[in-house]
Amino acid sequence: MKLEIPKPPKFDRIEDERRHRQERLAAAFRLFARYGFDEGVAGHITVRDPEFEDHFWVNPFGMYFGHIRVSDLLLVNHHGEVVKGSRPVNAAAFAIHSQVHAARPDVVAAAHAHSMYGKTWSTLGRLLDPLTQDACGFYEDHALFDDYTGVVLELEEGKRIAEVLGENKALILRNHGLLTVGHTVDEAAWWFIKMERSCQAQLMAEAAGKPVLIQPDSARLAQTQVGSHQIGWFSFQPLYEMIVRQQPDLLN
Repeated sequence: MKLEIPKPPKFDRIEDERRHRQERLAAAFRLFARYGFDEGVAGHITVRDPEFEDHFWVNPFGMYFGHIRVSDLLLVNHHGEVVKGSRPVNAAAFAIHSQVHAARPDVVAAAHAHSMYGKTWSTLGRLLDPLTQDACGFYEDHALFDDYTGVVLELEEGKRIAEVLGENKALILRNHGLLTVGHTVDEAAWWFIKMERSCQAQLMAEAAGKPVLIQPDSARLAQTQVGSHQIGWFSFQPLYEMIVRQQPDLLN
């Protein structure tokens, strides 16, 4: 018997889809805080508005991930202006995310943070190896932005990041951190969590000895099994249910 994996919901009303995306976004921030992906004012997750597709929802600059509610989210237009919300937007968030969203119409959400293992791995200037089944989710589906020139504040720098990301689901920003994208907030957030753990696993494996790599053909097969859009979305669902049950105020 073939197991049918659930798919993301579809909506008849824009308002319902917007609310759904906002709830997932607020939950993703709570999860990032729970997993220690917060680093002061650094880091951002965005989701494209379903009606105004050149606008995106994002976290307020300087607000702790673990306190973010739906009502705290900002709506930012393609000029970087806050059109809904009363707090400022992180200039780096706009510089990076606006260009990623512009370059990739398929991308609904993007996540970037200075997580411990991701930024540590990024200093090596290498792609992840197919060491584990989980890491195979990124096999031939992530890239390396092999440059660092300071905090990303210019649109041209954001454009270069988007160009290097290409059609991949993830990007390692050398000496900086990780960036992941998806067709849903759920997917983008899950890829970030999964990539951070894959960085941790490879750092630990290389510290212990010489890891054995999964063969290319097997890694490609595993990528199709654990790296699809549907699997990315579905893998986030238990985490969403957990964080909403534990912290229901995020929906306010």
